[in-house]
Amino acid sequence: MKGRIKAQMFSFDQSFQPYQKDDFAFMQDPVIISNLQVLTSSGSVKATSVKVESVPCTVLSMTLFDRLSDYNIVRSTGSIQKCFDEFCGDFTVSDELRKMLLIDDSDNYCIYSDSERDEFLFRLFKHLCLGGQYCQFEDMLDPYTDMTKQLYKDLISVQKNPETKELNIISSVYKISAFDEDIQIYPSDSEHEQTFAYLVVDPLKRHVHILYHKFGGDTAKKMKF
Repeated sequence: MKGRIKAQMFSFDQSFQPYQKDDFAFMQDPVIISNLQVLTSSGSVKATSVKVESVPCTVLSMTLFDRLSDYNIVRSTGSIQKCFDEFCGDFTVSDELRKMLLIDDSDNYCIYSDSERDEFLFRLFKHLCLGGQYCQFEDMLDPYTDMTKQLYKDLISVQKNPETKELNIISSVYKISAFDEDIQIYPSDSEHEQTFAYLVVDPLKRHVHILYHKFGGDTAKKMKF
């Protein structure tokens, strides 16, 4: 993913509520578009519509991944359990972690529910574990969980409830796609497990983070609509 994953932050000057997601004209702002870093074979595209999907973001703890040890996907030493090679799309599955993430009829796929897999934290973890087209996988779990935790903390904003003293996530997360008529042009003109663009909105600081990655091997250009 090195050189192909982009994280950018922008500021906005309007109030924002989650129900306004379809009216939040982020992807139509000329300043945003002129500075949006993407990987594309063309320097200029035209977006006629933007699709915005809400992504659940409620998890405040990395304990979500403790069950990887409970089900022997990860040994007590932290090493990832190996398995015979299998192939799933563009991925070679050589260990039980990637098997659990990718193969829905594997023994351990069901240890995470669909709602847990949909969580932003789990999505980040999965993206980092699967990596890019040219990827040397880690043998230990810690590099994946450490990077997931750091990235999650950098992107998500929390606030302490003055009454309960509990932390609450105040950021709203969306998966975004842009289209020219019926043809998807952003984050890519083709769908892939590892091609994504997430928009993370902090309504208090009025900051927007974009986390973008395109699977493949072209060079980076600025997108123009």
